[in-house]
Amino acid sequence: MTDGTTSAVDTAPAGESVLSRLEHEGDIAADYLEGLLDIADLDGDIDMDVEGDRALVSIVSEGDDRTLQRLVGQDGEVLEALQELTRLAVHRETGERSRLMLDVAGFRARKRAELAELGAEASERVKSTGEQVKLRPMTPFERKVVHDAVAAAGLRSESEGEEPQRCVVVLPA
Repeated sequence: MTDGTTSAVDTAPAGESVLSRLEHEGDIAADYLEGLLDIADLDGDIDMDVEGDRALVSIVSEGDDRTLQRLVGQDGEVLEALQELTRLAVHRETGERSRLMLDVAGFRARKRAELAELGAEASERVKSTGEQVKLRPMTPFERKVVHDAVAAAGLRSESEGEEPQRCVVVLPA
């Protein structure tokens, strides 16, 4: 890769496939999260998947998701913290940095759809006016989803500013 990042393919230990390494990360995360759910006395099931070079772990409920909302918090703040703690648990076990993505009660999936729509709408405004559009400050996850939506619309975007006020600017072609 040319941007200075490494992919899972670059960092997989010899003899271990990327898929099996990511599945192992998911297993570690699931064990950690199951322990947390037990301590908090919350009901939830753990789903695991692999998408690209990331393990995806979701806490879902067969019944009422409202009980899991405590793990999401206001605008996903608790979810972000829980994701970092889960990544640390994986790092402690593997010694490797994890890019694991955690979702609780479908919060991230819904957020991703909203952000993709925001990116598409901003792209349409830029196309119709020829002027750049600066969006509100966002988390790295949110900016990535918007950048992907803008690219899918055939335009460019950049992040500008410093955390926590970093935002996406959609540029004319």
